[in-house]
Amino acid sequence: MVNKGAFIVLEGLDGSGKSTQAKILAGRLKKSHMAIYTAEPSRGKIGVFIRKRILYGDTRLPICVEALLFAADRIEHIRNEVLPALESGFLVISDRYLYSSLAYQGSAGLNLDWIQTINAYALKPDLALFIDVNPETVLKRLRRKKSVMENLETQQRVREVYLSYVDKGELININGNKPRKEVAKDVFAAVTALLEAHS
Repeated sequence: MVNKGAFIVLEGLDGSGKSTQAKILAGRLKKSHMAIYTAEPSRGKIGVFIRKRILYGDTRLPICVEALLFAADRIEHIRNEVLPALESGFLVISDRYLYSSLAYQGSAGLNLDWIQTINAYALKPDLALFIDVNPETVLKRLRRKKSVMENLETQQRVREVYLSYVDKGELININGNKPRKEVAKDVFAAVTALLEAHS
């Protein structure tokens, strides 16, 4: 933790409710702390390119190029948004981070060690949560949305990579199959435990 700031990351499959939970958490923390919500891809030039070309574009770049772009955006995100906020004592809530690259590009066939290497300058989160939702549930939620990852086999592979980092102790598993309010309660409890441990 930096000057009592904390870097908190929420991860999950598309449609897991991760973004909703990150915003709920940030809103709740703002009542008693200095807290901000941010997300990856970032609002920087590289992040905007990723959103237009990769996430919502009609054509895909080679997966290794995508991984490099995400890594570059991550460095810019940390430098321009995350670190300044942490140094000012803010709690930074990030909707997606390094584990998204590992899960999505890794499940597409890239070597996880290589992804870690190109993200060597990524700041280690103080807390990283995985909102775990059944892939079948996620696909039902995404049925009206365009997604390059929208098939069951892909979602299962992505989830397996995430769960491997849960097993390593780098991610904390939060049951996202519960009602939204219960998930939010579990997320807040995990964050509260972190803050109390470092108070």
